[in-house]
Amino acid sequence: MPLNFAKAGFACSAASRGQFLRDGRPQFAFAGRSNVGKSSVINRLLGRKNLAYVGASPGKTTQINYFLVDQKAYLVDLPGYGYAKVSKAEKDRWGRLMESYFQDEGGLITMGVLIVDIRHKPTADDMTMHAWFRGSGCPEIVVANKLDKLKKSQVEPALALIRETLELQESDVLLPFSAEKGTGKEELIALLDRACQ
Repeated sequence: MPLNFAKAGFACSAASRGQFLRDGRPQFAFAGRSNVGKSSVINRLLGRKNLAYVGASPGKTTQINYFLVDQKAYLVDLPGYGYAKVSKAEKDRWGRLMESYFQDEGGLITMGVLIVDIRHKPTADDMTMHAWFRGSGCPEIVVANKLDKLKKSQVEPALALIRETLELQESDVLLPFSAEKGTGKEELIALLDRACQ
């Protein structure tokens, strides 16, 4: 049975390694820069306006947030990175939390979803996150959000730049997406669904 993403609810937040969920359900880890629209992508997937918190100022997700989908899998919202208006101590805390999640001996991540801005070359932080996903050995989907902000003629060159910067192979998934319009939603759901089987 395919996952029903409309049946989703907030499960819990983890602020330390001891609070990570380890109940054997698949975990889809969503990562992205603070202002890339990560919460909007999650809300679009779940068909909800504000289940994942969409902050007026970026950098609001300071813990790892778990959303239970259809009682079968977790959508895991990781803290946004690369936002300047946060103290160094807080940034370091986020970094340690993320690192312990990625390196957990239980191998928690079933599928990584890296969200980048289709309009811009991936940042050094994006590349670090991409390397973390690679290093954890889990499959990864790169979602190029904000597709609605580009003209049709700009899409292919933008995707080519992302592929080149992240050194993606032909077999790697790069999905153009618009949290605003819902473009790419069905494709992303199908990919996550397949990872669950």
